[in-house]
Amino acid sequence: MGLKEATRVPRLVKVTGLIGLVGVAATGCTTDEVMRFGWPQGVTPQAESMRQLWTWSVIAALAVGVIVWGLIFWSVAFHRKKTEELPRQFQYNLPLEIIYSVVPFVMVVVLFYFTAVTQNYVLAKPAKPDVTVNAVSFQWNWEFNYPDYRTPDGQPVRTVGSSSEIPLLVLPTDSAVEYHLSSTDVIHSFFVPEFHFKRDTFPHPEKNNQDNVFQNTIDREGSFVGRCAELCGTYHSMMNFEVRALSKDKFDQYMQLRTSNNPDTGRPYTAAEALAKMDCGELCTPRAVTGVPFDTERTGGKPSGIGAGSAVGN
Repeated sequence: MGLKEATRVPRLVKVTGLIGLVGVAATGCTTDEVMRFGWPQGVTPQAESMRQLWTWSVIAALAVGVIVWGLIFWSVAFHRKKTEELPRQFQYNLPLEIIYSVVPFVMVVVLFYFTAVTQNYVLAKPAKPDVTVNAVSFQWNWEFNYPDYRTPDGQPVRTVGSSSEIPLLVLPTDSAVEYHLSSTDVIHSFFVPEFHFKRDTFPHPEKNNQDNVFQNTIDREGSFVGRCAELCGTYHSMMNFEVRALSKDKFDQYMQLRTSNNPDTGRPYTAAEALAKMDCGELCTPRAVTGVPFDTERTGGKPSGIGAGSAVGN
């Protein structure tokens, strides 16, 4: 290799490094954003566990890519055809073939192990959750009820989406929440992007051999839009709901109101009335995220335990 070729390689390395540095700096991303490699910000430890799996998988893939790219460029730079002499052959090199077989196998096993560990953690259902909620989907809205909380008339605390009521799923932070999913008509899907978790909701999940229960813990207060992520008919795109994560003390206050009667109406507080009564800023504004609900006179289904045509928010 001549002097010109010897100096060309370090210069190429410097230029490549400079281009990479400029590319990273020009994105304007923070260190946290760079390490997430495009993975969105989650609000549960389960989401963070999946983010870590994603981050290290990408790092491993990039490391393999760098090695492969390096070998390609090395071959191109130093093993160009210069004479008619046949270069040294490696097709019967047993140690090299063993390495080619063992290294990918080890990589697959390691990736499978960490994927299985993460999946088991995300799908774990420890006994005795702090809060249990039934999420019932129907064309084209949502019902959320809490079997462990009862109104003065003995009914579970329930919120049903309607033309005047956004379906609000109010949950406590730093608490184990267990979700039971079902549908009253067709297949829908319970999806909250900040949970990094989606699961279909089936009518009669026990007959469809579906695991319709999962758990998570929300790390911080906030409002998060939930969506149906399974095409379910005419107004599928409008079948949204809202998760309102409150601190434990606010959630207890909310449930205390939901399990008592509103003196102004003589009926149990609705979700919107309870949040307004709490007066805790934007977090307690009934329409903080999803806006005005769509006209549910166009609905084709009904929530659980309520007659057709009477989907009234409560």
